[in-house]
Amino acid sequence: MKKQIAILGSTGSIGTQALEVIAEHPDLYEVYVLTANNQVDLLAEQARKFHPEAVVIANKDKYARLKEALSDLPIKVYAGEDALCQVVESGPIDIVLTAMVGYAGLRPTINAIKAGKAIALANKETLVVAGELINALAAEYHTPILPVDSEHSAIFQCLEPGNPVSKVILTASGGPFRTFTREQLQTVTKEQALKHPNWSMGAKITIDSASMMNKGFEVIEARWLFGMRPEQIEVVVHPQSVIHSMVEFADGAVKAQLGVPDMRLPIQYAFSYPVRESLSGERLDFVKCHTLTFEAPDTERFRNLALAYEALHQGGNMPCIINAANEVVVASFLRDRISFLGMSDVIEQAMSKVPFIKEPTYADYVATDAETRRIAAELVINAPSFSKSK
Repeated sequence: MKKQIAILGSTGSIGTQALEVIAEHPDLYEVYVLTANNQVDLLAEQARKFHPEAVVIANKDKYARLKEALSDLPIKVYAGEDALCQVVESGPIDIVLTAMVGYAGLRPTINAIKAGKAIALANKETLVVAGELINALAAEYHTPILPVDSEHSAIFQCLEPGNPVSKVILTASGGPFRTFTREQLQTVTKEQALKHPNWSMGAKITIDSASMMNKGFEVIEARWLFGMRPEQIEVVVHPQSVIHSMVEFADGAVKAQLGVPDMRLPIQYAFSYPVRESLSGERLDFVKCHTLTFEAPDTERFRNLALAYEALHQGGNMPCIINAANEVVVASFLRDRISFLGMSDVIEQAMSKVPFIKEPTYADYVATDAETRRIAAELVINAPSFSKSK
């Protein structure tokens, strides 16, 4: 039988590529639910092509427009956060791909886990914010969590059951500003930050990549996915993005997963695990792969990576704080309201101002997220903007 798949965030980069995978294997996969935040036209277009059982638009103001666009089709149309959280519990669903951006992915992921759905996890913020809670729920409800991030999928593919791992090595491209001096970073623009050298991603994750917060989040995510201590998670800058990540075993052997930068591969592997299915597209050509280089990340120029490690060491609600503050500063940077380096300043200040909770509950995470956003927004007002820093 075909696997029934719910895609949370179907209009984003991961969601659209997931639909490409499904279109390539119509005998294996079928879309059951599609959701989006605001992009009504694209969501309606996807629904017409894939004929899901239901669609959800998170923004209730867009409901009437979506309903009208699909009025001639027998597709259930819902709107709002509650509908989004409820639809993932639908009985026929086998896999929920969490491709939403940011904190918004937490609640529907929790509902999907409690409903016993396999989670194809592309929303790293879910584990960053509440990794301990998510792991406990996944164990309680016997729900598999399959990584979709290219780095974590690479590690997942390299693991050998029964063979202990001494450390995992996350590769980072270094983003568009890898060679920039701190002085140059003071005046970089959002247009520059949005030009990633290797990957095509959404705006938020592209900015996170440029600031290396994305890699910091991946460090926190790796801790929960693979049961690693912070000191067992290493980051190495690899500009070519050919090696997607590595695993070092107890005997010193290192195993790497290589490939062209194509997110369809980790998406499909999460859908098909443990089987590998065929996939169209470019293949890695070692004759053209002349150079693979590696360097240590510079945490003085890219402080977000150091802040993420600090949050991981502190534990509790600190990763939730760093995530919420980051979402605020990235949105501000994209509106030219804060400078590139100013983002790290605000995040660090928020980490010291929001009350620390050692053993947070779900309610504590919700409260921490709201309080952090309020404080970070106030800090942004007084932070240097790009226009001031030019």
